[in-house]
Amino acid sequence: MIPQDFESWRNCIVDKCRIPLTKAFAKKRLAVYTQTDHPETIAFIRLYGNEHYRRVISWFNRVIDIEN
Repeated sequence: MIPQDFESWRNCIVDKCRIPLTKAFAKKRLAVYTQTDHPETIAFIRLYGNEHYRRVISWFNRVIDIEN
């Protein structure tokens, strides 16, 4: 199931995948996902669609804002 809200997405990352959702992690992911020509970004959009891609970008930005 693809998360539709921040808390569900956060739960997937932190609780299910056991990845600390830190500011540093968010910045690393955004460094890739903000490059629309990056192969990983292209694959992500192909798999999950533009709408989810935009949500994930906003959620990573939210993590950065929360950590400040």
